Amino acid sequence: MGKSSVFDMIGPVMIGPSSSHTAGVVRIARAAIRLLGAVPEEAIITFYNSFARTYEGHGSDKAILGGLLDLKTDDPGIKESFELAKKKGLHYTFKSIGNASIYHPNTIKLNLKVGEKKIEVIGESLGGGVINIAEVDGFNANFSAQLHTLIIKADDVSGAIAFISSVIAQEKTNIATMSVSRKGKNDLACHVIEMDSGIRSITIEYLKSLPWIKEMIYIPDIDL
Repeated sequence: MGKSSVFDMIGPVMIGPSSSHTAGVVRIARAAIRLLGAVPEEAIITFYNSFARTYEGHGSDKAILGGLLDLKTDDPGIKESFELAKKKGLHYTFKSIGNASIYHPNTIKLNLKVGEKKIEVIGESLGGGVINIAEVDGFNANFSAQLHTLIIKADDVSGAIAFISSVIAQEKTNIATMSVSRKGKNDLACHVIEMDSGIRSITIEYLKSLPWIKEMIYIPDIDL
C-alpha cells in the first residue's frame, strides 16, 4: 500500500494532518462563495497565525481553492485544485500574516470578486471540520453554515428584528440563533439568522421586496 496523503478520505469527511487545515478550510470557502453568489473570478486569500505557518505543508492552499470552486470536502478533485483553478479562470493570490493576536489561530480572510460584485469574509476553522464565519463585509456574523442561514443587510429601522422574526415564524421553522451588527445608530445593519429548517422561496422574495432591506442571502446547510 502506498503512503497516505493529506487528502486521504474516510466516509464523507476529508482528513489529513488536521481537519482544521482541510475540511474546515473547504467549508469556509464554500460558505464564502454562497455569500458572493458565484464562484469568484478573483480571490485574495490571507492565512493568519497557525494557518500562515502551515497552509502549504498541510494542504490548506489546495483546500481553499477547492472550496472556492465549490468542491465538497470529500471530492478527490481537491488535490488537483491548482490545475482546476487555472482551467476555471480563477485568479488567486495567497498572503500570510503570522502574528495577528486579534484573530483565532486558524483564520482565513477571503476577498472575492466576480464581475462588479465584491465581498470580504473572515472565517475560523475550529477543529473537526467545524467552522465559524466571523465577519462578512466588516459586520460581525458568527454563523456555522451548518444550519439554514439568512444574512440580511437592512436599514436600521425600528421594529425590524420583530418583523423579520414574525415572517420567519409563519414558515413554522425554529430560529436557532439570531444576531444583529450595525455600523452605527440608524446606519446599515446586518441580521444573521440561523434556522433549523429552510424557508420557501416566496418568503425570501417577499423579504427582498421590502424597501428597507438592501440585500438578502439565503444559505442552506453548507454540505448540501
